[in-house]
Amino acid sequence: MIPLRDSIPSRTFPVINYLIIALCSAAFIAQLVSEERGGRIAERFGMVPARLSDANADPVVNERVGIQTPRGIEVRTITRKLAPSPIPAWMTVVTCMFLHGGWMHFIGNMWFLYIFGDNVEDRLGHFGYALMYLGTGIAASLSHYFTDPSSPMPTIGASGAIAGVMGAYAWLYPHAKVQTLIPLIVIIQVIILPAPLFLGIWFALQTYSGITAVAGGAATGVAWWAHIGGFAAGALAAIIIGRTPLGHEAVTERRF
Repeated sequence: MIPLRDSIPSRTFPVINYLIIALCSAAFIAQLVSEERGGRIAERFGMVPARLSDANADPVVNERVGIQTPRGIEVRTITRKLAPSPIPAWMTVVTCMFLHGGWMHFIGNMWFLYIFGDNVEDRLGHFGYALMYLGTGIAASLSHYFTDPSSPMPTIGASGAIAGVMGAYAWLYPHAKVQTLIPLIVIIQVIILPAPLFLGIWFALQTYSGITAVAGGAATGVAWWAHIGGFAAGALAAIIIGRTPLGHEAVTERRF
């Protein structure tokens, strides 16, 4: 499901939300223009659970590469060390939020943040929103860490923090609606869904995928538990900060 827009116009200019998008965009451009197309940046500034568990760890990863042989190019698996991090491991729980693994990862995250972030900033205020975003992003990183503290794989992406934004939105705007694009193979359907239903389906899919990944014991390449932890932390943060849900009478809605 792809959200196209929500029914709640923002009353204030979402300066923090746009600043986050700008920072993520700058970091992604840096990844693209870096000598090794971002891989080393992800290893240096992504969160590596093994480094959090042991500051002296020297993680290694298996990598499939094409090697020229007399019989042509063969794909082989090699073992190599991760690039060293120039910052303490604990700082990577924050820096990892601003890195992405490709265009789809980047565009998808920024679009969800654009759709839901302005309204949450509107309700929590600029400082409260910045604090919540960073806090839920850290909570998301730690949620992923605890699922596999010895993993040598770098974790990157704003998904966990954005899940926190979505969790806060679900609490703050229970009567909002989301115009949703649902691609069904060759059919594209646009429908209007209540925001709690849209976000509830999204959260249920993350939870199912997270439980399946843990039960299967195999790496999936997606930090499902970062999404789950971030969403829960965002909803909790909205409650703790003290913003109550808006009722129908308090919501100014735009027409679709």
